[in-house]
Amino acid sequence: MLDDGITFRKFVATDLDWLVESHAALYAREAGFDDSFGPLVADIARSFLVYHEVATESGWIAEHEGNRLGSIFCVRADRVGFAKLRLFLVLPEARGFGLGQRLLDRCMGFARGVGYEGMILWTHKSHEAACALYAKNGWRCVDERDVHSFGCDLVEQTWEIVF
Repeated sequence: MLDDGITFRKFVATDLDWLVESHAALYAREAGFDDSFGPLVADIARSFLVYHEVATESGWIAEHEGNRLGSIFCVRADRVGFAKLRLFLVLPEARGFGLGQRLLDRCMGFARGVGYEGMILWTHKSHEAACALYAKNGWRCVDERDVHSFGCDLVEQTWEIVF
């Protein structure tokens, strides 16, 4: 399905509904998240559209033949000198073709290129494929704790990489 026809473009306002709906539906189906997750994604994406710093923050949409297949964002973290990876998504029909790696490479390359010292991200232990991808790329899990979020008992993790 995927070939050299994959394009990566900047996230724009017309992607907002797709981004929120895709995250909400996928996480409900695959992880059992309740309907509190979609509004969180919407808040993050809307804030990005209004407040992001063009020189040091970016979001990308992966497409193939006009179909959106995934997303990833690089934003400034609260930790000085670090960026935060956010809203990383690869739709099921696009998995297994290296798209997640390509999105991660784009995000990390951007962060390095604009001078961040490293990156952090927040995820859940149950997202095994994503966690394996992070580990393969030099990220390490630096914290984990049991939480009840989005209607589920989860193990929340913080990962980081120093460039």
